[in-house]
Amino acid sequence: MQIDLSDKTAVVSGSSAGIGFAIAKGLAWAGARVIVTGRDADKLDAAVKEIATLEREVNVEGYAVDLSTAEGCAELIQAHPAADILVNNLGIFEQKNAFELTDADWQRMFDVNVMSGVRLSKGYLPRMIDKGWGRVLFLSSESGRAIPADMLHYGVSKAAVLAVSRGLAKRVAGHGVTVNAVLPGPTLSEGVAAMLAEDAEENGKDLEAAATDFVRAARPTSLLGRATSIEEVANLAVYLCSRQASGTTGAAMRVDGGVVDDIT
Repeated sequence: MQIDLSDKTAVVSGSSAGIGFAIAKGLAWAGARVIVTGRDADKLDAAVKEIATLEREVNVEGYAVDLSTAEGCAELIQAHPAADILVNNLGIFEQKNAFELTDADWQRMFDVNVMSGVRLSKGYLPRMIDKGWGRVLFLSSESGRAIPADMLHYGVSKAAVLAVSRGLAKRVAGHGVTVNAVLPGPTLSEGVAAMLAEDAEENGKDLEAAATDFVRAARPTSLLGRATSIEEVANLAVYLCSRQASGTTGAAMRVDGGVVDDIT
């Protein structure tokens, strides 16, 4: 299968690192003009340079902005008003006792993980409808299906992302635009690596081994038995943004290594 996005522009939120970076890289590799976003200008520049060093010509640029706010989303849309592909990847997670979560913890998780995608979708989807083609992708999580007790607010936010994705797919039905969600499982991104770094150092393990031990202990239903890579998640995301995925919309596609123990 040859995915060609050479005539498309993609905006990827939260893409200076982790899964978002891998998706931006994959879209650029497929020929899309990619807008990489993040809050840290230096980190953003480094990400753009890394994508631009791929062994083929790519079209990528960075835009520094805080998309956890309404003002930041409006700023990005004004600066880059035309996008054929929107990947709502921006997200945060943290482990915290459910009884210790404050209202501020809940609000921050919702603003970053849910409202950023709501605001960007509201800004870009009407233009996609006018053109008769578009792809919107939300990054949810297996935690949105199997809510973790130690990340309750995170799991709830990712369940909300699934609801938003499905509802928007219904709203744009019949206009040549698809809206889908991807559900990664434990993924060895920079954030997870930071979470596991202390355990790895104390026990003399590399990060992959520490991630495997974490998956087996905290996600024993995993059929893969290890953490996925950011590239494995990006592979599915790039396909869902392609012309070839025209028959898939309103779907929640898992790349969780089989963590969610059901048949759907």
